Amino acid sequence: METVDRRWVCLATLGPIGVAALVYVVVVRGFIEGDDDHGLAWPLLGALPLFVFGMWLLTVSASRTALLIGLGSTAMLVGSAYETFVHQNLDILGQPWFPLFNTIGLTADAVATSSLLIVFATFPDGVPERRWQRIAVIFLWTPVLVGPLTLLTTPHVVMSPFLGISGEGIPNPFVVPWLEWAGPAVHYLVLQAWAAVALGLSVLASRAIFGAPDVRARTRVMALTVAGAMVAFTLWTFLPNTPGIELLVYASMIAIPVAAIHGILRHGAFDIGPGDRGARVERSSTLLITVVYAAGVATPAVLLVPPLGAVPAILLTTLLAVVLLPVRGWLQRRLHRALFGDRDRQFGMLSELGARLEQAGEPRDLLTHLAEAVRDGLDASWVRIRLLATDGSLAESPAGVVGDVAGEPAESVDLVHADETLGRVDVGPRRRGEYSDAERTLVRTVAGQAAASVANVRLTGQLAEQLDELTASRERLVAAQDDERRRLERDLHDGVQQNVVAQIAGLRLARNRLERGELTPEELAELQDQARETLTDLRELARGIHPPVLSDNGLVAAVESGVARFPIPLAVEADAAVRAERYPEEVETTAYYVVRESLANTAKHANATHASVELARRNGHLRIAIRDDGCGMAEVSPGSVSSGGLANIRDRVAALRGTMRVSSNEPSGTTVLVELPVDGVSPADGRGVAPDE
Repeated sequence: METVDRRWVCLATLGPIGVAALVYVVVVRGFIEGDDDHGLAWPLLGALPLFVFGMWLLTVSASRTALLIGLGSTAMLVGSAYETFVHQNLDILGQPWFPLFNTIGLTADAVATSSLLIVFATFPDGVPERRWQRIAVIFLWTPVLVGPLTLLTTPHVVMSPFLGISGEGIPNPFVVPWLEWAGPAVHYLVLQAWAAVALGLSVLASRAIFGAPDVRARTRVMALTVAGAMVAFTLWTFLPNTPGIELLVYASMIAIPVAAIHGILRHGAFDIGPGDRGARVERSSTLLITVVYAAGVATPAVLLVPPLGAVPAILLTTLLAVVLLPVRGWLQRRLHRALFGDRDRQFGMLSELGARLEQAGEPRDLLTHLAEAVRDGLDASWVRIRLLATDGSLAESPAGVVGDVAGEPAESVDLVHADETLGRVDVGPRRRGEYSDAERTLVRTVAGQAAASVANVRLTGQLAEQLDELTASRERLVAAQDDERRRLERDLHDGVQQNVVAQIAGLRLARNRLERGELTPEELAELQDQARETLTDLRELARGIHPPVLSDNGLVAAVESGVARFPIPLAVEADAAVRAERYPEEVETTAYYVVRESLANTAKHANATHASVELARRNGHLRIAIRDDGCGMAEVSPGSVSSGGLANIRDRVAALRGTMRVSSNEPSGTTVLVELPVDGVSPADGRGVAPDE
């Protein structure tokens, strides 16, 4: 609150003083005197733009630098008003109180000099980096002492050099005789102010040339502007009547607030935050353009009246007003476009974005079109779009990128569709200026509009992948069925068929021996044993196809029936609820073969010493976990296997819309985790589906 109050107090004090001084100068020189040598060029073309900028700056910033600009520009107008008053009332030169009154003009010029030197030397934040620079800035206030110092040390009145009046013939009754020895030093060190100017320029030059990289970047534009102004003022001092020099001086004065505006936009000068810079620069620049336009229109009347005369100057002023009006509008449009981008182009981007996205069939083409649209609409240096990977993190490789990605993004917006995050749009820094709130809103609007298209294209790609996988799965199932038929044929041919053939031959031999009366009971017993072995082989073969215990007693009993035949120790864990529940036939069959295939892989490849099978009912799914302590394997995603036992398991599980995941154990071993949905599956053979416990 104190900062805000101080800012408005300064504005309420300096503003009326500056306006009153300007009005007084214009009225007296332009209307009361009204001669050809009116002297309005400096107050109107030199001081007025800086005063307008300083007053505006006090409305938006409470920084010390803003106060100094307002103070210095006001002092310039007060100095012009003092000079006008003295020329209008020359009789006051003989008054005994004039030496005291003269300190007003000297102090006004000194305050303007010191204030602007400090602004230049400490730009843009008012705080120099090095200790000697901070000490030097304190000495820049030395010229402000010119009034009292000359009053005490000089026996005559010291007049401002801008008055054009010598005060050597005017006695100074306030001089202190024993201080007269300091008069020359005061004249050369304080009145001329060259020492302060040199010191201030040294601070600015050291920061702009020898400072840290960020300091050099922040002060470069202002340093070049001040250097140009110093060249113009030097030429004006030594070549006062040279054509064009005076105009160069006024141009350099206008360039100072332009450089300050650049500092606001690029580096946050005057403590103006990033979110406010665009709007602040637009307002200040529009105000400055208006003042410059008015100054340009008034230039003939101000500078060219003596050679042209009143009527030609008026005609030229009217012509300039008409000619410069389109230039003013063009400058304002260019400024708005530089700060906020081309709004027409941005709205056009939104209207064309849908059509451009519809034309993109592949996700990469879609995202490239989106990146191009965002960059063109916002004038961004680069745009990068990344999608989420399978693990939920952003993919390292961008799916769509335009421009050379460098540094951190200036703005990031998630692509969200139906509460699902699909990816992220990263927008690099703007080529010119900062992003406004409207542009950030535009990015979010574009991301929201494009998210549906991204989701549709991604879904299309996923469906295509699933279709390919379904086709491959069907082909594997057909191949597996063919392999199973060939295995059965081979087992029947090499095993049961040979036994049956041997039994037929044995029966033929027994019949012949029976006819000859040579058959013995032992031979019939041997044939009976062979028949039992054949029956056992048939049962084993049938158990490999579909064990009877699975149909008769359920999944847990079928899994436990093979424990004794497994070559390594095997534990089966299932609670009473799972043991008592019967599942649809296709679920039990799939679960049984998942266990059998997984254990077969463990026995063949794992070199394990122990294995376990865990059966549980959880969240509407039958959960099957097969673990071993073998050599282990890398984690396998469901879609990364295409052949072998794991592929067979996956295909069987996928047919029931289940899930499978293979992961490694700690410290060693492998876990095959399968979940089969059991809620909502139609029961088979009259079996009901029990609810979750």
